[in-house]
Amino acid sequence: MQWAQNYDPMNNMFLSFVVACIPLVFFFWCLAIKKMKGYKAGLLTVAIAVIEAIVVYKMPIHLALEATALGGLQGLWPIGWIIVTAVFLYELTVASGKFQIISDSIASITQDRRLQALLIAFSFGAFLEGTAGYGTPVAIAGGLLAGLGFNPFYAAGLCLIANTAPVAFGGVGIPILTSAQVTGIDVLSISQMVGRQVPFLSLFVPFWLVFIMAGWKRTIEVLPAILVCGISFAGTQYVTSNFLGPELPDVTSSIVSMVCLIILLKFWQPKSIFRFKDEKEQPVPAHLQTNNSFSFGKIAQAWSPFVLLVVVICVWGGSASIKAFLSKATFMIPIPGLDRMIEQVKPIVAQTTAYGAVYKFDVIAATGTAILVTCILSKFLIGISWKKWVLTFGLTLKKLALPLVMIVSVLGFAYIENYSGMSATLGLGLASTGTVFPLLAPLIGWIGVFLTGSDTSSNALFSNLQKVSAQQIGVDPTLLVAANSTGGVAAKMISPQSIAVATAATGLVGKEGSLFRFTIKHSLLFVAITGVITLLQAYVLQWMIP
Repeated sequence: MQWAQNYDPMNNMFLSFVVACIPLVFFFWCLAIKKMKGYKAGLLTVAIAVIEAIVVYKMPIHLALEATALGGLQGLWPIGWIIVTAVFLYELTVASGKFQIISDSIASITQDRRLQALLIAFSFGAFLEGTAGYGTPVAIAGGLLAGLGFNPFYAAGLCLIANTAPVAFGGVGIPILTSAQVTGIDVLSISQMVGRQVPFLSLFVPFWLVFIMAGWKRTIEVLPAILVCGISFAGTQYVTSNFLGPELPDVTSSIVSMVCLIILLKFWQPKSIFRFKDEKEQPVPAHLQTNNSFSFGKIAQAWSPFVLLVVVICVWGGSASIKAFLSKATFMIPIPGLDRMIEQVKPIVAQTTAYGAVYKFDVIAATGTAILVTCILSKFLIGISWKKWVLTFGLTLKKLALPLVMIVSVLGFAYIENYSGMSATLGLGLASTGTVFPLLAPLIGWIGVFLTGSDTSSNALFSNLQKVSAQQIGVDPTLLVAANSTGGVAAKMISPQSIAVATAATGLVGKEGSLFRFTIKHSLLFVAITGVITLLQAYVLQWMIP
């Protein structure tokens, strides 16, 4: 017998909204105030959410437990698998001694920490988000910055904040494609609308990254680099999303911004090299000289794992025929007793729909497997023995044990929120605000990404709600559906999943609460900016809606 979700269990929408907030508020309290370790906060929060689903939402016990377990499985595969392999690739370069060469080659472009953050955290991280998504950019870019000598805490925080700009078009445009599928709105229209919102953040993020690192005065010193990086990225993002579609904005924008920034640095350098407080500030050499300690061949060999990573991921996400071939080893496993046993009802869906519960185990097609293939091939490229390769993999697994526990728990939390209807209650509560709703529409996407760690999942969950709410208040649905995706990007930096990846990659396991407190204020600022943009586009700048 099917169980129908009830989005107003207290028979009062305001009270139901308050009750639905309890697990979220508790999780915030654990991390931001109690300073609890991430895995403990995650386990306690998922327990509270399960109890609330059973007691308040009257969800059958077996459905609540199975939904939570399904989320935990998703935490292990594909998300946990990506984290393990991405961190493993970085650790291989360290174990082989090649990372020092990588460090020196970046220093040959610029020794300035501000500019290194723009190159790696912002531009290179955006490329990884556009091609692989999930936690790959934070894991790889965070590890690179920490290895370069960045304070590990700043390396993690900067990569989380930098990963705002590309998220809406991440994973080859999957979030936008999902919105179109859920709502029936033309995919290019949504891509165009997101492309008229996100570039404003893309312009702002490079400046904000440097500002929180170095303060106002030191930020102005590198304003030419910030402008070149931001304008080239945002401009390319706008053009690609508006004229080509959602698949390529991140890839094209990141490449253009990296190339433009590197060209600039060939002709211009700041007056002084910025270092962190525990590092010595150095004068800039008369002219930037190429590092002569290593030959081009050795530098190419050191970088080869990351170059190969780009190639392999592009192949994995390439043509439909390649995807079909890789998917032959994909197993779709319906969860007995849960699959299609829960009914989603209006207004979350247009008509009553059975909620599917199918676990996708894509052995070969998973991004994590692509990274593992890169790790195997890199063994030959960087000249590391199989014994050291296996030992490094074992040490990586040991290092990531607690972060994986956190990821499993928070994904379990996300799934019980979704399957019980709690997350829908949160969205409906905000949607009941009437004409003010465009200001709050991005906040729904923000909540969705915080809960699930994925802009794609947030769009799948809330896009139809945004469409229905827009029709009720007389606003173009394309705008609010796009705002769900745009607002969601601001929550990526505080998503427990992302924070667990960042702490694992930079050796900060146990410091999740500190990192959350560092990123939350930036996240709230970004979603507020998005809300204002959406409100203006709804009632003043309607010409911007395609």
